[in-house]
Amino acid sequence: MEESLLTHAGFLRKVFDAIPAVLVIVDNDVRILHVNTTASATLGLDISKVYHKRGGEVLNCIHSTDAPEGCGKAPFCTDCVIRNSVREAIQGNKVYRKAARMELRSGDIKTELHLLVSAAPFLHEEKNYVLLTIENISELIQLKGLLPICMHCRKIRNDEGYWTDIANYFATHLDIDFSHGLCDDCLEKHYPKE
Repeated sequence: MEESLLTHAGFLRKVFDAIPAVLVIVDNDVRILHVNTTASATLGLDISKVYHKRGGEVLNCIHSTDAPEGCGKAPFCTDCVIRNSVREAIQGNKVYRKAARMELRSGDIKTELHLLVSAAPFLHEEKNYVLLTIENISELIQLKGLLPICMHCRKIRNDEGYWTDIANYFATHLDIDFSHGLCDDCLEKHYPKE
């Protein structure tokens, strides 16, 4: 790759948008300065409407309205993993995949999201910025809880109430495929040594 490509803002913008993860550039107060295409599509963000708004306000964090000053000023905000990750990054440290739980509000409906937050600091024109990577792991956390499974055939009941085999469920929800083998107990039970 030619070095000159890396100096072109258009090229770097295309790389930023091509990354298939939610990327957000923020300042030290978690004000959104830029989002990539994936963030825009995944979170439904329009950069023209979220520019310079704080992350909690944009995502509709239930605590963003707890204080008149908004996101980052409520008592709960001192424990916010996103805010603390940005603070740590501004101090020059990288943050890798810190677990976070956020409650969001859409009208009267509350939604709980489980996230992994990474934060990397960078300096541009004498100003500190943070690149946030946000991964939604809510489905994984849900799977970590109880899954309704048939005690006889081991099919799993999905969110729509239909029963599906375990391999299909994991392939559909987590893009996980199973390989097959035999444990020692089944090997002895089904293929005993003569």
